[in-house]
Amino acid sequence: MEIAALFVAVIGCVAIMVLGIRFLLTPERATLDFGVAADNFRALTSIKGVRDVASGVVVLVAWAAGDREVLGWALIAAAITPIGDAIIVRTNGGRLATALGIHGLTAALLIAAGFVLASG
Repeated sequence: MEIAALFVAVIGCVAIMVLGIRFLLTPERATLDFGVAADNFRALTSIKGVRDVASGVVVLVAWAAGDREVLGWALIAAAITPIGDAIIVRTNGGRLATALGIHGLTAALLIAAGFVLASG
């Protein structure tokens, strides 16, 4: 039973990553398939908000279920988000200062704290 649950967990994780990649590669189609129009600003910001909350909860749950080392690795993995955000800002006409000062700094802090915690 545990192996089946692990299988479902891995498939679920891979599937959500594939869906995320779809949103990056074919945003209009993915948004429509999600169930909202691609120009629905409120829906798109709600999608981002829910995912930001979930990202923070997942890291905290990893810490609660594990230890500081697990938290460290989770923080390092979570740095993917602000790195992606920085790239999104720059490739969509945003300021370099915003990309680096907000998103880049967030990623650097997550990675630095993550390495300190992961190394024990």
